[in-house]
Amino acid sequence: MSGFLFVVPPLTGHINPAVGVAAHLAARGHRVAWTCADPGLVRRLAGPDAPVFGCAGPVPGADGAGRPPDLRGAEALKFLWEWYLLPLADAMAPGVRAAAEEFGPDVVVADQQAFAGALVAERLGLPWATSATTSAEFGGAYDGLPKVADWLRQRLAELRGRVGDPSGTADPRSSPHLLLIFSSPELVGPRAPSAPHIRYVGPSLAGRPGRPGFPWEWLDPGRAKVLVTLGTANADAGARFLGVCRDALRDRADRVQAVLADPGGVLPAEEGDKDVLILPSVPQLALLERMDGVVCHAGHNTVCEALWHGVPLVVAPIRDDQPVIAAQVVDAGAGLRVKFGRVGADRLGTALDTVLHDPAHRAAAARVRAAFRAAGGAPAAATHLERLARESR
Repeated sequence: MSGFLFVVPPLTGHINPAVGVAAHLAARGHRVAWTCADPGLVRRLAGPDAPVFGCAGPVPGADGAGRPPDLRGAEALKFLWEWYLLPLADAMAPGVRAAAEEFGPDVVVADQQAFAGALVAERLGLPWATSATTSAEFGGAYDGLPKVADWLRQRLAELRGRVGDPSGTADPRSSPHLLLIFSSPELVGPRAPSAPHIRYVGPSLAGRPGRPGFPWEWLDPGRAKVLVTLGTANADAGARFLGVCRDALRDRADRVQAVLADPGGVLPAEEGDKDVLILPSVPQLALLERMDGVVCHAGHNTVCEALWHGVPLVVAPIRDDQPVIAAQVVDAGAGLRVKFGRVGADRLGTALDTVLHDPAHRAAAARVRAAFRAAGGAPAAATHLERLARESR
């Protein structure tokens, strides 16, 4: 039996992939615990009995910890690092160290954006694995932006001096011991890195509690079905885009039925919504089994979950890694890209018609689906972590 400490940021999209891995490790008899600035979020996603060590750190949506919704491009990236990721690491580090000293893990599993996990493990001499919940940084995303890449490296070096081992050299976003990437080269593309310690495991979908109450009887087997979602972190930015989606889908109500996730409540109820079901939250994994298309922000988890089910996409990236993931979808042939801030109902509808009816997109989505399923998912990730624990003794 080994002990695994998962260090995660308080972000749903970063916790969810780790949930299935942790569940498989626990089922195999290992000790599993978590460290997060929002223990309640971990317990909602991993189950109420999940052992969580709390730590300090900004929680999005609480106490003003959020980003201006209109930030895009380099400004959004700079804000993310300077005002969230780096302060989060500084704040988490004491709690992560206390958790590691109390729990005594054999391996620390650090999310790629929970830098404190990697740096504290390095300082304590513990082996650590990276849980890479987005593949954007592993396909040459910064190759054409050397100044950005240098700026990020400098900020991480300064952070290591504060909370890690000053003599360390490893990038806290990418463990030299084990890098678990929840994708596959078939989606990441031809520049996907390869090394003995890099493991592409595909999406991790197991171990998530279900959400009761969805009106499954509403779904019409005689029409194509589409899911529209902007994820859990973009409620403040999506009003215009979700309205465009609703208009495009209303125009196709004779042949398309849609479920639209609106966590921010930005769409007021209107006449004509009987063919567009608008809900604050949806059981996404269960829904994807019945969907024919997805319209989304190109968030890594949503994209990979859709392609796990062989569902083609229309992607409208907003910021952060989303343009890179959107490019992966298009390059793989599994969907089309539209402009989040400019697309109208006609253009969006045309893109949706194409992915629903062009067999090439569905065939490409099926190829990625096959690669994902062959990669092994959460059970394979758990096996790689067990091997690291054994080899580190």
